[in-house]
Amino acid sequence: MMIETILAVTFAGALLTFLAPNRIAGKLAFAISLIPAGLSLWLFTAFDGSGNALLEGGELAFENRTTWIELGAYEISWYVGVDGISLPLVVLTTILTTLAIMSSWTPIDIRESQFYGLVLFIEANLIGVFVALDFFMWFIFWEAVLIPMYLLIGVWGGPRRKYAAIKFFIYTNVASLVMFAAFIALVFSLDVSSFGLPEVTQAMLNGGPDAFAGVAGSTVASLVFIAMFLGFAVKVPVVPFHTWLPDAHVEAPTPASVLLAGVLLKMGTYALLRFNFTMFPDQVETYAIPIAVIAVISVIYGAMLALAQTDLKRIVAYSSVSSMGYVILGLIAYTHFGVGGATFQMVSHGLISGLMFMAVGVIYNATHTRMVTDMSGMADKMPIAVGILIAGAFGYMGLPLMSGFAAEYFIFFGAFGSEVLSYAPVFTALAMFGIVIVAGYLLFAMQRTLFGPYRLETDYEVGRAPLHDIAPMFVLLGLIIALGVAPELIFDMILDAVDPILEFGGEA
Repeated sequence: MMIETILAVTFAGALLTFLAPNRIAGKLAFAISLIPAGLSLWLFTAFDGSGNALLEGGELAFENRTTWIELGAYEISWYVGVDGISLPLVVLTTILTTLAIMSSWTPIDIRESQFYGLVLFIEANLIGVFVALDFFMWFIFWEAVLIPMYLLIGVWGGPRRKYAAIKFFIYTNVASLVMFAAFIALVFSLDVSSFGLPEVTQAMLNGGPDAFAGVAGSTVASLVFIAMFLGFAVKVPVVPFHTWLPDAHVEAPTPASVLLAGVLLKMGTYALLRFNFTMFPDQVETYAIPIAVIAVISVIYGAMLALAQTDLKRIVAYSSVSSMGYVILGLIAYTHFGVGGATFQMVSHGLISGLMFMAVGVIYNATHTRMVTDMSGMADKMPIAVGILIAGAFGYMGLPLMSGFAAEYFIFFGAFGSEVLSYAPVFTALAMFGIVIVAGYLLFAMQRTLFGPYRLETDYEVGRAPLHDIAPMFVLLGLIIALGVAPELIFDMILDAVDPILEFGGEA
């Protein structure tokens, strides 16, 4: 019942924070968020699962299943549990939420109780996405994340917040509809009696769908694979479905950007791994080249777009598109290190992008501008914040002994030797070129804004950032270095859950 305890505490904490006075809401939300963070760390230390949650032979940790609704011939259950793929993402969610709340104390000064209540509500539903193993339950959590993020952007965002919030909601909601329709069609074409993800997966791997609505079973599988890939690709996002992301990030308040880049984007890559790359091994091989093309284009195009920006937040936002391209490349490689590295990159990017958005937010809090052309010499005025920003940027560039290096090494090593992907060395080499572009735009932005003589176009006095702004960044930097020095802290459990997937795809 530990998973249920975490969810109950977080949902109850969200309600309590909504009702709290504004003056104490931030501190109350932080205190409450420490409970799921602590419990998730306990789950991590007590984890005794093995294998993959959806495949035969897998042993879930903290599993609980209870029939919820009988829907005709189908059963909907309360079904939760974690394996080596989902547990690191649960821990990432709880830690990043706690740190995002602390980083909110400076910029959020209106409707605090509502803001922090929504942040905790998002956290609860994000955890639900990573622990739910019944499709209907999972989909409820998936959709419930959208509304509070829409409100965080639309109420506390920048001048174009309404446009950005509506665009975010339309893109992601339409994508969810496509994905939902595809999965329901798949279930109706299979011989199953529940929406449990393990049952659906086993039915797919033990024969696949029957003919449905006059369409052959193999065609049904291909159509469902494509539709679900497109639905999840919007959430990741990959090119060409990425256009909602920069607007959402630029207009969102810094804590919302931290959660959006750090965890919400991982919903898409997690779902791709859980659904497309676990349930459809034949289709993975069939569509490997088009997916690899999308991955490489996302890496290069996202990096080139970042290179062309003068807004620090847009630079970090477009770099997320590039980083998620690496995840897709690792997944489609369908190898031990490729898929394992892609999952490791989900956690690594969550930490690094969270750090980068926090650092940009700290600079904005002091200068009230994010434009590269509006400032220089920030290192003299904010040495600690700037130092952490530089460290985070080097993490993005793949500096050894930081988690970004480990993630990219695993992905490139796995992708280069892929047997599923034709011309794998070519795709890998093209994607590696993205690192050069990443170094270019980050070094250019840092040189212009952080060094040289002090200059600021806005009329504000700049000084050292307060401790509650610096402390969360120190924690994230420590975690980035810890995973870079000792990736086995999570990589071993990830590989234990990844390897059973590859047995069905021709890799071991």
